Parts: sequence; C-alpha cells; structure tokens
Amino acid sequence: MKTNSLGRTGIEVSEIGLGTMTWGSQNSEDEAHAQMNYAVENGVNFFDTAELYPVTPLSAETYGRTEEFIGSWFENRKKRDDIILATKIAGSGRQWIRDGKPITPQTIRTALDASLRRLKTDYIDLYQIHWPNRGHFHFRNSWTYTPYGQDRYQSHIDIAETLDTLDRLVKDGKIRAIGLSNETAWGTMRYLNRAEQCDRTRISTVQNEYSLLYRHHDLDMAELAYYEDVGLLAFSPLATGLLSGKYRGGKIPPGSRASIQPELGGRRQAQQEPAVDAYCAVAEKHGLDTAQMALAFVLSRPFVTAALIGATTMEQLKSNIAAADITLSDDVLHDIAMVHREFPMPI
Repeated sequence: MKTNSLGRTGIEVSEIGLGTMTWGSQNSEDEAHAQMNYAVENGVNFFDTAELYPVTPLSAETYGRTEEFIGSWFENRKKRDDIILATKIAGSGRQWIRDGKPITPQTIRTALDASLRRLKTDYIDLYQIHWPNRGHFHFRNSWTYTPYGQDRYQSHIDIAETLDTLDRLVKDGKIRAIGLSNETAWGTMRYLNRAEQCDRTRISTVQNEYSLLYRHHDLDMAELAYYEDVGLLAFSPLATGLLSGKYRGGKIPPGSRASIQPELGGRRQAQQEPAVDAYCAVAEKHGLDTAQMALAFVLSRPFVTAALIGATTMEQLKSNIAAADITLSDDVLHDIAMVHREFPMPI
C-alpha cells in the first residue's frame, strides 16, 4: 500500500488509515482486534482514535473504551513501534469529559496522560485537537456559522497556549507529531505562524470531513496543504455510509449507524438522495463498486495524506481496504466532476 508523510515529520503512514469510532458500541473488543489484525496484514500501519470514542452513541459509560480496546491489542501483540497511532483530545461541551471544560494547557496534559494509560503506550505518534474552543463551521454548522461575536483575543490566546503545550510534550517525548481536526484555514495558519515565529513544533495534518458529498477542502484548505505541507486526514470518506448506497430509498439496514443515529449527524436528509443516486449511477456505468469508487476518489486528491475508513463488519473492512488498489480513469473522474457541478454541497 502507498504511504505518505505526515507533514514534514518524515513519519510515513499508509494512505488508508483505520478509523475506530465504532469500537466499544457497535463493535466488541474481539471484533476490534480482528479489524486491527486484518488491517495490518494488508498494509495498513495507521490507526486513528480519540478519547471521545466510541460515538454511536456518545455516553459517559462508553467514554474511552475505544482506546482501551487498542491498548489491550498492543498489550497482547507485544509490538508497538510498527503502528503509527493517532488520538485526539476532546474539546468542551460534554460534562462527563473534564466537566465540559475547554482545551487548556492543563486539560491537554490530563487528557494525554489518560489516553496513554488506556492505550498502554508511553507515546502518541500524532496527537490532535479534536475541535477548537472557538466556534467553527464543521459538524453541519456551515448553514448557520458566523465568526462575528467571537472573542478574537481569546481565540489567539487559545491557539498560542495550545501549541506551546503540545510543543513541550513533543520535547518530553510523549508526542511525536501534532495535528488539528475540524479546523479552518485561518486557525491552521495561526498555528503555523506561531510555530515559525516562536520555534515551536509545526502542525502536520488537519483531520476534516471530506467525501464526494462534502468537498470543502478543495478550496482554501487545498491551497494551504500545498504551500504548507499540511495534509488532510479525510474522515467520513463514505459520508457515514451514504456513499455505499445502503441507505437509498429510505432503507436502514439492521446494525448500521443509521439504526442507532437515524440522521447520521445531519447528513441523512432529502438533499443528499439525488446526489447519492447520481454517484451510484456513475459507478454502475463504469463497473465499479460505489463505495470503492468514493474512497478511490478521496485517495486521488493530492492534498490527502490518508483516508480514514470505518467499518462495522469484516466484509466492509475488506472492501474499503481494497479501494487502495483502484485507479479511477479520466472518464470516471469526468463523470464525477459533472455530478459535483450539479450537486456541489448536498450535505
């Protein structure tokens, strides 16, 4: 499998990363271990998790369980250094996570130490800010988002203190590289500017949503990725399963994410249905599996460091990983571009 560098760190990760957010709710510990084993056997060396996981549903009872499953896998396997492991600190908003407090130097240290214990490791390869303290347009907020009224001074302070703390943790050997998630072009550049001006560790990646149905990263963030070597870790590359076609016609398969979270975080709505139908038609025209075509498209984008796949079954996992072997023809890419022009922002 092809590998890409995490920013300018020289750390090489497989272009498909194993997402883990269903482990501990939709998937058991044994199933999580089986997924990790299969992924590694098929060239995947990059796992992405978060202290928040699992997410379906989010709860105080399951908080941290996904990291515990990964930790038990490391403990049983007795090998750690061949895996590039990424995790994230949660931001404010959930009372069961540090009383809902925002990200501060102290909460970063507290969260990291707890993740290290759960993961049974003494370092994290890529430590990420799950979402910023200030408001942002991610998580379906683009329809109502406005930065006006936010505390500009505090936003600058938050970024400076966060980067300074992460830099110290890199120097302490607890973190190898740092990344952002659900971040904007402005926020990312503020981190990069401070790193340059104050000799701090650079941001290596931004983990944002990206799929055929949500292509915000094609614009300013793509330019930033090119000039600053900050690659995209694309989460939800199948738009929470919509691009597999399994929800077409209003279907909700038993055990699927929509059976637990019917609206799929605001993505499952009438506007996406004709777009999904059109992409399925493109795949059928060219003899492709729709989900594999969607993943292959994400992997074809020059700013993508890795596409983060998530699966609840081994059949899904095998199909998703196999997408790395698919190269889309110019004709397929042309047809995808035509659908995108017709449905530029369906979710």
